[in-house]
Amino acid sequence: MKPLLLSTTDIEGGAARAAYRLHQGFKQIGVPSQMLVRGRFSRDRSITAEKSLLTKLGPQMNGFPLRRYPKRNRMMSPQWFPDAIAKQVARIKPDVVNLHWVCNGYLKIETLAQLQKPLVWTLQDMWPMTGGCHYSENCDRYQKACGKCPQLNSNSESDLSRKIWERKRKAWQNADLTIVTPSHWMADCVRASSLLGDRRVEVIPFCLDTETYRPLNKQFARSALGLPQDKLIVLFGALAATSDQRKGFHLLLSALQSLGKTDWKEKIELAVFGASAPDEPVDLGLPAHYLGSFQDDLSLALVYSAADTMVVPSLQESFGQTASEALACATPVVAFNATGLKDIVDHHLNGYLASPYE
Repeated sequence: MKPLLLSTTDIEGGAARAAYRLHQGFKQIGVPSQMLVRGRFSRDRSITAEKSLLTKLGPQMNGFPLRRYPKRNRMMSPQWFPDAIAKQVARIKPDVVNLHWVCNGYLKIETLAQLQKPLVWTLQDMWPMTGGCHYSENCDRYQKACGKCPQLNSNSESDLSRKIWERKRKAWQNADLTIVTPSHWMADCVRASSLLGDRRVEVIPFCLDTETYRPLNKQFARSALGLPQDKLIVLFGALAATSDQRKGFHLLLSALQSLGKTDWKEKIELAVFGASAPDEPVDLGLPAHYLGSFQDDLSLALVYSAADTMVVPSLQESFGQTASEALACATPVVAFNATGLKDIVDHHLNGYLASPYE
């Protein structure tokens, strides 16, 4: 079997890293896997970067239809701009195409029907089953036909979300498509969706190299990161951790401020990775260390090993790779008893699952 993995990038962001880890796993067991990406940030020669003019213009052009919705409040992906992916797939001649996160103008919706190969879509978020949003939040309109999209701040049934939904329905209706989700929650969302509900769905958690993600010496890790040795360290991490509301920092903030009014104030400090210190620091109630972003796995294992506990307060998460990475480094995880994180954290065994969203 010759799989071809499609991903917008290879290692930039959690979705890309999940795809790349699968690609590495295939190669380790002798499967001749290849990846086709727009942005290659690793030195892996088995990864091809698609560099055509269409691909380069994709991110800029993708947002044009959104200009009609200046009051939108979340990321939306129309995926309308032409691409050069079908030609590349025909040149590579894979036996199966495994799609991952292919948004931000990388893959046009209608291109899937042109690939003429069996398709396996590993869902990194909810975009494939919605009218353009990446997480539905409290909206269930993806279970019908979208329209009146709250993330577009739209009151029209025939808005952009309905048009995107209709394009997907028409383009994918005859595709040889199997869905893979990393969690049972995502599988339930797929089965409830109007676009993918009749597809075969398999639950396969994201893989992780436990030779790299393993417990490291806590004293050494803290020394390397400039963290105090005599405090309890609570870790919080996500790309754009403090600016993406879905990651739940606003809920963590409230809890930390309450904790800062107790005797624990002198015992606990917070470490945040995936975000730099803000220009105008927020009063967290506790001392905070902003560690910035890390791209390599060894540095991330060091970060997890330095902490006493990891908090993942996400409102919605397809899986929660930071939680699985932390647990592999023997750091317990606190999360809400909701969405994909329920598959990772065993309550009172390797962490704590709190009632959402208290």
